[in-house]
Parts: sequence; C-alpha cells; structure tokens
Amino acid sequence: MNYKPQTKTAFTLTEMVVVLATMSLLVAFGLPVMRMIRESFESKTGGKSMISAALSTARAIAAKEQHYAGIRFQRDSDGNQYMIFIIHDFEKTGLNPGFRAVENLKPTKLPESMGVMDSRVRINHGTNWTDAEEILDEPIINAAYLDDTNPQNLGPDQKNRHITDTSSFSIVFSPNGKQVMRDVRVRNRDGIYQPDNGLANKESRDSIFNSPQNITTYGVGKFIQDDYAELGLGAESSRNSFIIYDKIRFDKLNAIERFNYLSRLEPVYINPYTGTIISTD
Repeated sequence: MNYKPQTKTAFTLTEMVVVLATMSLLVAFGLPVMRMIRESFESKTGGKSMISAALSTARAIAAKEQHYAGIRFQRDSDGNQYMIFIIHDFEKTGLNPGFRAVENLKPTKLPESMGVMDSRVRINHGTNWTDAEEILDEPIINAAYLDDTNPQNLGPDQKNRHITDTSSFSIVFSPNGKQVMRDVRVRNRDGIYQPDNGLANKESRDSIFNSPQNITTYGVGKFIQDDYAELGLGAESSRNSFIIYDKIRFDKLNAIERFNYLSRLEPVYINPYTGTIISTD
C-alpha cells in the first residue's frame, strides 16, 4: 500500500511566533518613519516645497493660456489656508484687475501647522462698493493690527479683518513666465458683485469664490471674493515676498507677542525670472 506524504497546511507555533515578532518589528520601525514623513511634510521646509510646486504650476498656466495667472493664498471659513490657482479674466469678472479661479484645478490646502502672510493690511475698510477698489495698504507696523480682542479690528463676521487681509494675497506671473506686480481682485466667474442666490439677478454658482451670504446660507463657494473691504478683502497689488509662520504658536500669542514673533521672521522672496523661491536657509 502506497502512502502519499501529507501536505503541510498550517504554521507551527514556532513559525507563528517568528511571523508575529517580525510584524511587530516592522510596525515598531515603520511608525517613527511615517511620523517623520508627516512632520517633514507639515514643517516649514515641507510647506515651501508645496508653495514652490504651486508657483511652477501657476507659471506654466500663464505661459500656456497666454494670460496673467498665479496663486492666491486665502483662508476658508474654518481658518484653513489654501492656495487657489487664479487667472486674469476681464470678460467673466467684469473688472480690469479681475481674476477668477482656474477651472478644474482644486485649491491646495496648506499644512494646518503653518500659515503664510504678506504682512500688509488695507487702509480703507468702508462698506461702499467703491471701497473694495481701493488698493492702498500699509505694512503691519504695530501690534494693534494683531489684537483679536479689539472690537475695532473685527469685521461683520467677528473675525480680525487685518488677519484676514494679510493672509489673503496673490502672486502673479505674466504670459512670458515672469513674476510681476499688478493689481488683483478675485471674483466669481459669473462676474456678480456681492452675489446673493436669494435674488434672481444676483445669482452665482461659482464653487470657489463667492459671497459670505452664498457660502454660509446656500453652501455655494469656499472663499470670499474681493468685494468686501469691511472684511479686509478688496483690490490690492500682487506680492513678490511673504513670511511663513507657525500657525499653532501664533494663535496662542497675544497681540504684542504676535507682533514680536512675526517681526523676527525672515521674508521669503521669489525669483522673478524663474518663479522659484529664493532660499534664506
């Protein structure tokens, strides 16, 4: 009688112990590596890499479309800061300095631990429609601008209009790929001034730039367009430098501490001919 050798179909206890021990080692070594990767991504260096990639993309859009194009830094209603790709479009916005969001390109969220500012604030916070066209601004010269407890700093949305202002700015490239300084005002692609979807002649379905009313009441749009001088949002010149700061640290400081902290930070500059960040590290 012939007997076929039995096929091994299970692990022995020793083999299972070895496998479990190996898996434990992989997890033990892998978690710190993943943590390091995440922390690197959320660090200042990682943030610079994200911004550099966005600048390169915006520069390519300007060259391809033969229009002024760039990136817009701006916070959403939850305080998260994004980079939005924008392009000059007089026909849709109805404004000579009018820019709208580039279609089919989603805004890029910056790491929650970092923020970006241009360190300049609007002078005119009037409520007339012409006030949003005023481009005059000035540097943050004292701690008063950074005081969230001062009622004079708060807009109708009860947020510090100066913080909204200095964290909302644009970097623009010309059709030949050069970084330039020019007036910018971001608006919805429907060209509606202060849209309100509750009114038939004021409707805008722009999913990127829209009015506070449409964002909060109708859930249309993500970022407030430059028609609200009283919120710190209006026409301004594009920038060629900015600062990167620790947002978590900044939010814990009082006004004087904020001013002293920001004053110590080195500005980040952009090479106008290549669109790349000029490293200060």
